[in-house]
Amino acid sequence: MQGKRLEQKSMKAALFDMDGVIIDSMPYHVKAWQKALAEIGLSAPAELIYLHEGAIEPETAVQIFCDNGCKIDEKGFHKLFKRQREIFSNHYQKEVKLYDGAEKILSELKNRGWKIALVTSSHREVLEKVLPIHVFNLMDYVVTGDEVKRRKPNPDPYLTGLAGLNVNPSQSVVVENAPAGIRAAKAAGLKCIALTTTLSPEYLKEADEILSDHNELITYFLKNHSSS
Repeated sequence: MQGKRLEQKSMKAALFDMDGVIIDSMPYHVKAWQKALAEIGLSAPAELIYLHEGAIEPETAVQIFCDNGCKIDEKGFHKLFKRQREIFSNHYQKEVKLYDGAEKILSELKNRGWKIALVTSSHREVLEKVLPIHVFNLMDYVVTGDEVKRRKPNPDPYLTGLAGLNVNPSQSVVVENAPAGIRAAKAAGLKCIALTTTLSPEYLKEADEILSDHNELITYFLKNHSSS
């Protein structure tokens, strides 16, 4: 799927989101959110949760829920978010799998001399439970949501990732799957590829390139970027 074509041959680093990009976990996070909401008499459609994946700053999340008819304050959201993590861990964590092709992409980039960062809104405790250690070890730097002052869609996570890799934004590219992540990448001055793993292209238009799956992403990297 074609988008705003990235500059080729100059990239040296890739920063990947985790949920919906490296691991197929979002359907289970959505179910956990819906169960947590139901316990306090609230509800939210799956699409709403997919659209706001990663945007879990308390003030942002409260506004999202309130705009859609759910009454909750910041204190209530903190409790809700904790409960969501508990439900995910207890009921769905074991269902999470790597996307086909995800590990191949990381390995190919490493073999070509790229630096790789994982930049996720998930907490470190969640990452350690769902990301296989051999995949974690392919990362040169990891940023989790509990390690930054402001999460996506703010630029802080990707700015932290860039600093950790010690790379220039002009030589780096982000792979995302959700609007908040794309906005965070663009706010950090980064090019962004979006995968349609959880949302259709109409929601991902702010990305520089939109690809349908990991096979397209592998082809994109292998054809368009030479080793450094």
